[in-house]
Parts: sequence; structure tokens; C-alpha cells
Amino acid sequence: MRWHDGAVSDAVSIKERLQADLTSAMKARDDVATATIRMIRSAITTAEVAGDEAVELSDDDVIGVLRSEAKKRKEAAEVYAANGRDAAAATELAELAVVERYLPAAMGDEELIAIVDDEVAAARDSGAEGGKAMGVVVKAVRTSVGAAADGARIAALVKQRL
Repeated sequence: MRWHDGAVSDAVSIKERLQADLTSAMKARDDVATATIRMIRSAITTAEVAGDEAVELSDDDVIGVLRSEAKKRKEAAEVYAANGRDAAAATELAELAVVERYLPAAMGDEELIAIVDDEVAAARDSGAEGGKAMGVVVKAVRTSVGAAADGARIAALVKQRL
């Protein structure tokens, strides 16, 4: 899997990478990275103990938590910027950059469109069209692309192509 910062890792889990990077950030006295990685680890722990039983999140589940945290930072930065709070917006964007290091690199538009078109054609061949095919196609595309594309991006593209 290729990450936003160019690192490629199959053997090390995201949680292990976060722990190692936290230690490095603390040693380097990088306050933004230290605080953001601690926040990410806290969000992961919260997700692990959120149900009736504590669970160990898989890397795909952790990526879901990371996407949620990235979305929060992006939305907060937009709100701060719209209200003239540029310093707060800059802080949120700095945290967003740290979170994005742990997200897989996003799939390119052309590659995603090709997968969506293939799945739309497959749905039409099986007799599903229009709104009825939406759920089937989105599920098939999400299975194909995994964590390389955001669910909202997939849904919007499928809707456009149907």
C-alpha cells in the first residue's frame, strides 16, 4: 500500500507506524505532529472500545477512522477560514497534513472512472439500471478500490455515470 508521504508498507500496521512516528515526533520536538498523532491514536482507541466488546481494528477500519479525522479537520479549517480565523484554520490544515500521511494515496480519476464504468456495464448486463443499480454498483466499486477512494467520491461518480 502506498501512503501519501510516499512510504510503502505491507508488514507494518498503521497503528505500529503511528507509535513509531509518535516517538520520532516527540524526539524531534514536533508539537503539531506529536499532538495530532496522539489525537489519532485516541480516536482509534475510542473506536476500538465503542461497542459492547472491545475489538482490535484492522488497517481498513483504522483508515476509516483516519478518513473521519481528516474530514473533521478539513471542515473545521473551512469554517475557521470563512469566519476570518486564519490562525485556527492554519492549525487545522497542519493537523490535516499529518493525518493524511497515514491515509493511502487516493486513486486517480481516470482509474476510478474506468472501474465505475465497468461495474455500471456489469449491472446493466444483469438487468439493473438507474437508481436500482446504484447500491449494487457502489458496493462493487468499493470492493474493487478498497481504501484508495472515498465513499462520497465513489457515490457521486456512480450517480453521474448511471
